[in-house]
Amino acid sequence: MKHRNILVKTTGHMAVVTINRPNKLNALNKETIQELHTAFVKLEKAKEVRAIILTGSGEKAFVAGADILEFAGFSEKQGKKLAAKGQEILFDFLENLSKPVIAAVNGFALGGGLELAMACHFRVASENAKMGLPEVSLGVIPGYGGTQRLPRLVGKGRAMEMIMTAGMIDAHKALEYGLVNHVVPQEGLMDLCTQLAGRISNNSPVAIGYAIKAINDCFNNDVNGYTTEIEAFGQCFGTEDFKEGTSAFLEKRKADFPGK
Repeated sequence: MKHRNILVKTTGHMAVVTINRPNKLNALNKETIQELHTAFVKLEKAKEVRAIILTGSGEKAFVAGADILEFAGFSEKQGKKLAAKGQEILFDFLENLSKPVIAAVNGFALGGGLELAMACHFRVASENAKMGLPEVSLGVIPGYGGTQRLPRLVGKGRAMEMIMTAGMIDAHKALEYGLVNHVVPQEGLMDLCTQLAGRISNNSPVAIGYAIKAINDCFNNDVNGYTTEIEAFGQCFGTEDFKEGTSAFLEKRKADFPGK
């Protein structure tokens, strides 16, 4: 399937999804959100894919925000629908994907762009990256999960300050806050993300899927994350990956996980 706003490239067990709107600093519009949803649905089903990197095209921006022209004239009802649909088909969907998604933040990640990066399972930033949620300067609040995910990652006080000042932080401040896991020179960003994706791909994809769910349930007030962990731990024992992993360990060889 051909996309207008994104590029998808699969190599071995890894896929790279690139938001490709460099003239708009990769800003998110409804079409791009839908295309990303379609791509992630396909990658979720692709058995060979075990790790995904999400990035933006060019050297200036990961995603510089939402396309404001698209919703500047919206009513209350339209605004609520925009946030609800976006969260459902992309941001929440991405967070709950059973395959890990690494955000390679190569420049500005503002508003919906930072919200997209936060929906990924973890983030790596280039040294020139700048991050922030400037929505209150437009008379609105973050609507794609920013008020929920940012406090979980950086703490309530820092999230309050970032959102209320509408300011940006640089990559090293983001690292200090725990918003990103690593900061590297821009030319080394994809190399490090590829290395991390490769290390992930060597492990059991089934176990990783269970781990993602258990970790996410730690932050879900509607469920007991410990119960999720116990259930998932038990289910692992019935998988081919568990048989292969334990056999490989006992036989002192590298595991070759079938992924089922």
